[in-house]
Amino acid sequence: MNSEAVFHFLGVCVVLSPALLLALFGVTSLIDRPIGERLMARATQTMVMIGLFSSIAILGLMLTLDIRYVPIELGNWVVIPEQHFHFHLKFIFDRLSIPFCILSFILCGTIGAFASRYLHRESGYNRFFVCYAIFLLGMIVSSLAGTIETLFFGWELVGLSSALLVAFFHERLNPVRNGLRIWSIYRISDAAFLIAALMLHHLTGAGDFDGLMGTGSWPDGHATISEQHALLVGLLLLVAAAGKSALVPFSGWLPRAMEGPTPSSAVFYGSLSVHLGAYLLLRVSPILELSLTLRLAVIFLGLISAIFGTLVARVQTDIKSALAFASLTQVGIIVVEIGCGFRYIALIHIIGHACLRTLQLLRAPTLLHDYHTLENAIGSHLSQKPSLWVRVMPRRYRIRLYRFELERGYLDILCNQLIVHPFLSLFRMCDGLERRWTNFLSEGESRKSDQIKPHTESLEEYL
Repeated sequence: MNSEAVFHFLGVCVVLSPALLLALFGVTSLIDRPIGERLMARATQTMVMIGLFSSIAILGLMLTLDIRYVPIELGNWVVIPEQHFHFHLKFIFDRLSIPFCILSFILCGTIGAFASRYLHRESGYNRFFVCYAIFLLGMIVSSLAGTIETLFFGWELVGLSSALLVAFFHERLNPVRNGLRIWSIYRISDAAFLIAALMLHHLTGAGDFDGLMGTGSWPDGHATISEQHALLVGLLLLVAAAGKSALVPFSGWLPRAMEGPTPSSAVFYGSLSVHLGAYLLLRVSPILELSLTLRLAVIFLGLISAIFGTLVARVQTDIKSALAFASLTQVGIIVVEIGCGFRYIALIHIIGHACLRTLQLLRAPTLLHDYHTLENAIGSHLSQKPSLWVRVMPRRYRIRLYRFELERGYLDILCNQLIVHPFLSLFRMCDGLERRWTNFLSEGESRKSDQIKPHTESLEEYL
C-alpha cells in the first residue's frame, strides 16, 4: 500500500469517526430507542480515540516523509452546470488543520468523559450527547475543510449545536431566550460568511482554498485576488469571525451562553467554538497580507475586544461569566496577533488558551465550595489589596467605569435599539400591509387566523 492510499484511509477515518457517532446517536433517538448511558459513553470514547489516533498517525507520517500538505478528495457532491457551481468536498491536512484537529479530539474527549459523569441520570443525557456529536463533527469538518463551502458546512453544525445546548434546560425561560439570541447573532455572522463565499466563487471560479491562496501551503500561500477585492472579502470574513468568536460588537451573547450545562460551556465558549472565528482568520490569512487597511481593522477589533473583555470580567458576579469574558480577552489578543502576522504564535496561543480555559470551566462548579472551605480554615475573608486603578483614578470616574462594565458596554441595549426594534417595526408594517391586501382580496372579511390569537410572548421578551 503506497503512502497516498494510507493518507486517504487515515483521513477518511478522521472524518468518519464523528460522523458515525452522530449517526448512531441520531438514528437511535429518531426511532425513540436511545441507548444506555454506559454504551453511549463507550461509543463516544471509542470514536474519539479512533479519530485522535488517525490524526496523530497522519502527523507522524507527514513529519517522517517531510510532507507539508495532504489533500483528501471526496468528489463533487452538488453540480449546477448552468451556474458553473459545484460543491466540492475536500479535506486538507497541513500545519494549521492537524494541530486544530488533534486539539478538537483531545478536548472533546475530555469533555465527553466529564459529561458522562456530570450528567449522570439527567433527563436530557441523550439529547446532550446528540448535540455533542453534532458539535464534534462540525469542529472536525471546519478544521480540515479544503473549500469555503466545506468550512461553512462545519461552521453551521457548530452554530446549531451551540444554540441547542444553550437552550438545553428548555423548561426554563432564560435558556430558551438566550439560545434564541445566540442563534439570531449567528445568522448575521453566517450571512456575512455566505456573501464572502459567493464573492470568492465569483473572483476565483471556485471555493477551493488552493485556488484562492495560489502556490504554497499554509502559512506560505499568496492570495490571487486584488487588494480591493481582498479588503471587501476580508471585511465580510471579519464580521463572520466576530460573530462566531463574540468580538465587539457581538460580545453581548457570550454571558448568555453560560446558561447551558458546564461541559458545553467549557468546550464551546472556553476552548473550541470561541476560537473558530480566529481559526477562520488564520485560514484566510494570505488575504490579510494584501491589504494594510484590512490588517489594521483586524488589529483594532481584536484590541477593542481584549480591552472590553478585561474590563467587564472584573465586575462579574459569577465565575462562568467571568471566565467567559476572560476568554474574550485572550481571543482578542489572538486576533491582534493574526493581524500583526504572527500566525504560529496565534496558533500556539489558541492551543494553550483552549486547554487552560477548559480546565478552569470544568473546575468552576466546585471552585466556590473550595473558596468557602479556605475562608473557614483561616477564619476570615481573604484580603485583597487595592488595585492600581483604585489608587490612581478619581472616584467619580471609577463609578462611571464600573457602571459601564456592569452594563457590559451597553451592547445589548444598542443592539436592541439599532437592530432589533427597527426590524420588528419593519415586520409589523409588512404584516399590516399583508392584512390590508388580504382583506381587500377577500372583500373585507378578515382571515380566520386573525380571529384566533394564541397567547404567546412577544419577540422583544425573547431578545
